Amino acid sequence: MAAPSSILSRGESVRASRHPVPVSGTAPLRLAGALVAAGLVASAILPRETAWLVALTVVIVLGVPHGALDGAVAAPLLRPRFGRMWFAVFAVPYLGLSALVLLAWQVAPLATLAGFLALSVLHFGEEDAGPSRHFEALVRGGLPIALPALLRPEETAGLFAVVTRVPMPQLPVWWAAAAWVWVAVTAIWLLTGPRRTSVLIEMALLALAFWSLPPLTAFTLYFVGLHGPRHVRALLADPTKAPGVDTIRRAVHAALPVFGLTLLLGAALWPLYAPGAPDAPANLLTLTLQMLSALTVPHILLDRIATRYPARGS
Repeated sequence: MAAPSSILSRGESVRASRHPVPVSGTAPLRLAGALVAAGLVASAILPRETAWLVALTVVIVLGVPHGALDGAVAAPLLRPRFGRMWFAVFAVPYLGLSALVLLAWQVAPLATLAGFLALSVLHFGEEDAGPSRHFEALVRGGLPIALPALLRPEETAGLFAVVTRVPMPQLPVWWAAAAWVWVAVTAIWLLTGPRRTSVLIEMALLALAFWSLPPLTAFTLYFVGLHGPRHVRALLADPTKAPGVDTIRRAVHAALPVFGLTLLLGAALWPLYAPGAPDAPANLLTLTLQMLSALTVPHILLDRIATRYPARGS
């Protein structure tokens, strides 16, 4: 398995790239990425709950911060109009919408799961394929959702039985059916024209990961090795969404406040979720994936707003 920071596609689209992405000083990042990837792969031999803890720790520490850059995206949109109050104007609806998603998990867990998976396909696909590649976006965004259902259905059902807290002896029929539809769509896409070699290699590596590793471990490799870095690199290259974030160092600094707030919210929710969990790893799994889904909804909406209404003066 390639290192997280090295498997980014060379052919990926960069939107409005007037600022070049800095490439100097990436050797330590690549080394760290290789070590994280090796650790994740090695964790697959551990007991299930221990492997969950390893994967979830990586998701929280390395995956969540890319969404924490939403504050840097919101600032140039809101600060000119609301001044010092911009963060409250950003945070209140953002957290309110996230709270509604968390409530939906309690009221209708299976419907919320279906909505989360569908939204993930769209979000991952747009990030991976780039703009104006809708068919490719469906194929690539569906890969990390369909392959677990096809290759490891029992393990995937067990995983999401914990997340939804609903008995799930097997995957829901709609998920299995959607996975086979994805196979048909992917076959059509592959057979109807030449495809970029880098994309095919990336998809093959991901397929290998989902075939050989537990679902959560394979998804973590995708999330922190492709999705997160790809989002950050696109943001660094885009002068309109976060004008002040044009280096990795600045991205890290910009993400810290919202990332810290996210950790505090997770800690506050822990006691509320704990009574329904059999153990700490199961509680962490439920809380982490439900919070990821809750934060994904406003994350996508903010990205849409920032794309349609770029910051003034950019």
